[in-house]
Formats: sequence, structure tokens, C-alpha cells
Amino acid sequence: MDWKLELIAVPVSDLDRAKDFYVGIGFNADHDHTVSEEVRFIQLTPPGSACSIVLDTNFTEMPPGSVKGLQCVVKDAAAARESLLSAGVEASDLDEQAWGIFVHFSDPDGNTWALQQLPEWSPSYQG
Repeated sequence: MDWKLELIAVPVSDLDRAKDFYVGIGFNADHDHTVSEEVRFIQLTPPGSACSIVLDTNFTEMPPGSVKGLQCVVKDAAAARESLLSAGVEASDLDEQAWGIFVHFSDPDGNTWALQQLPEWSPSYQG
């Protein structure tokens, strides 16, 4: 039986600001539906990902900025970093480890992300 992770709640304080941020760094805006005065469902997907995020102001009890350590795999960490910087996002320097090259950044609420370029020896390497 497969268990496929498909949606992760990312708690934010301002839905429009968060949507603009994520779309600005390349996420696809899949859905933006106002269900009621209290519920607006915004689903976004990182480029090439099978898993999406939902911007959360009231689906969970997590406070804005409390998600730490979300991670995406990229083919080229240096290029991904440059893309973030050109979009006006503060990004860390490249962090080279034996298990990959990483770039770290945060969204406007402080939810943290890592982009990992897998090492060439990895069975998941897409280079």
C-alpha cells in the first residue's frame, strides 16, 4: 500500500502576502477558493513536486511561522539560490555537506525551507 504525502499546511498570518511570496519564487498557484468568510483555501505546488502546500490561517492550531525544516530537492543549489536572490528573498550561502549542497531561506512569517542538491553518488540523484 502506498502512502503518498500530498499536502502540507504552512501557517501564515497574511494569505495574500504569503501567496505572492510563494508564487514569486516559482510555486504554481493550484487553487484559491474562498469557502466562507472564515475559510480561504490556497494550494500551491513547488515546481516539479508531487506534494503541495496549503496556506493556513485557521486549518490547524500552528501559529504563523512555526513550520521549520521543509525541504525540496533541486538539481542545482547555486542556481536555486540565485533565483531566490533575484526574487528579493534572503537566502543563505551554499552549505556543502557530504549528503548534499543546501540553501536555506524563510518565508515572510518565518517558516523555514531548505533546498538540497543531492550528491552525485545518491541513488536519487537527478543530474
